[in-house]
Amino acid sequence: MSLLSITVSAQLPWDKSSPLDYMWMNVGNAGFSSGTAEYTTIRFSPDGKPYVAFADWGYGHNVTVMKFNGTDWVNVGNTGFSLMGADWISLAFSPVDGQPYVAFSDFMNYTKKASVMKFDGTDWIYIGIPSFSGSVAEYLSLAFSPSGEPYVAFCDAQVIKVSVMKFDGTNWVYVGNQGISEGMAQYTSLAFSPSGIPYVAFTEYLNYWKATVMKFIGNNWVNVGSAGFTAGRANYTNLAFSPSGQPYVAYSDGGHSDKVTVFKFDGTNWVNVGNVGFSTGWAFWTSLAFSPSDGQPYVTFGDAGDSSKASLMKFDGTGWVYVGSKGFSVGMTTGTNLAFNPSGLPYVVYSDNANLLKATVMKYDSVYVGINELQELKNSLYPNPTNDKITIETPARGNLSILKINGQQLLQQEVTEPTTTIDVSGLKSGVYIVKLVGEKGVEFGKFIKQ
Repeated sequence: MSLLSITVSAQLPWDKSSPLDYMWMNVGNAGFSSGTAEYTTIRFSPDGKPYVAFADWGYGHNVTVMKFNGTDWVNVGNTGFSLMGADWISLAFSPVDGQPYVAFSDFMNYTKKASVMKFDGTDWIYIGIPSFSGSVAEYLSLAFSPSGEPYVAFCDAQVIKVSVMKFDGTNWVYVGNQGISEGMAQYTSLAFSPSGIPYVAFTEYLNYWKATVMKFIGNNWVNVGSAGFTAGRANYTNLAFSPSGQPYVAYSDGGHSDKVTVFKFDGTNWVNVGNVGFSTGWAFWTSLAFSPSDGQPYVTFGDAGDSSKASLMKFDGTGWVYVGSKGFSVGMTTGTNLAFNPSGLPYVVYSDNANLLKATVMKYDSVYVGINELQELKNSLYPNPTNDKITIETPARGNLSILKINGQQLLQQEVTEPTTTIDVSGLKSGVYIVKLVGEKGVEFGKFIKQ
């Protein structure tokens, strides 16, 4: 007798309450960029489409932006549209015209100064003059004020400190003084509070490379809490605001074996959010965002304690838990970056070692996506749980796959008979997905390998 039987119909409302009904899956093809992608970043347009920006080795390390049209990743304007190579790419959408903007360290004239470009619907054009910073600019972070002014924070080699500039409609001008940090800094991260105040996080040499956050009040930049508030060196600092307006910072924590730690400012002090150093091992490219669904903080990162694969964790109110499978990417990653679509699904982009370091995007979504388009299909799996074999009974014919919960395909074969038996003795213990793509639609089932 089957312990798992799924009946699918166009009218059936699917219950998505079980976490086993969700898995990590590719958005379009894995490794969709033309060549190696560096400084990958993902954001959603006002109409809910995911956009990805990166330094494109398929086009001279110039900037390329692509969007997912529902089926494929397509170019937004020309590929490699910057005039020369680029580093430290940051992507954001204007709240005024809804167009994508990118800030980057611009190799024009081999200077690596800051530039910002926007897509005008046809072409990518510079905002103000190219290479507007006084000297080399690194660790760029782009954000828009509520009124629509683009701001850029960066490590400014001219003064060897963090600077913030904004475009006033004609020129790029400093916000406050040039050089707001006490000394040399790295890993700048810029964000606006819900009330419209710019904040910038960074790690600073004169504070032993610990993290500091500053905000712009009146005409001055002031510390938010104590400068250098982390236990040890903070790498990959990333700043975001909770729905209630509290600033949070995620980082690779040198005080705790370079594992991920998240702090929040409680109005007086910076305090831990859950345990410190909660990742398995050394973490890199931390990226922090809040879910519009549950309002909780999520952080993605590459985890050296798990073969440098990408993981996503969320704070459940008590501790940090994995979202789906730990280490959900197929192989090693760099440049992990997180964004949520308007309905609250997390998307992660990364440079994918399993695909020649090209860009890959994955999302954590229901395995029953598109299920409302199916006709009355049935399948049955038994025995469930199983030790060695499963039998699938279905009137449908088509292509059958066995997948990990993270979406990785393990087996594929054609189904031509009403009953098919498959040897799964070589699989590790765990939960697996069966997917059957036939002429009438798609069927899903789950089984447990003991």
